[in-house]
Amino acid sequence: MEKKNLFTHIHEMETQMGQLHGDLAELKMIVKELLEDNQRLTIENEQLRKLLKREAPADLPISSALAPVARPAGPAPGEDVVGEGYDNLARLYHEGFHICNVYYGHLRTEGDCLFCLSFLNK
Repeated sequence: MEKKNLFTHIHEMETQMGQLHGDLAELKMIVKELLEDNQRLTIENEQLRKLLKREAPADLPISSALAPVARPAGPAPGEDVVGEGYDNLARLYHEGFHICNVYYGHLRTEGDCLFCLSFLNK
């Protein structure tokens, strides 16, 4: 093999290795995103299962436990009137979900959120 052909061949191999390295880095990022998403969904699934077990009576099938429950029309005398929407948001926050306008509906993975807490304290 001539010296010029050898140099050209080495240069082509170097170019191919660079492309393979780029492809490998891209695949690594995709796998990382998939693993993070899988972990988030696993945690959310576990929390939803715990919630469903806690709220569903043992003798009722799950489908009937999810049926709407009749609520009284008005508050009892002497009881503070806090809206049902506020109660639902507080329940969602305590179940581990954001209720703030920044991350609404996302799973809280790093403890308390100051935006959510300030919203609840209004």
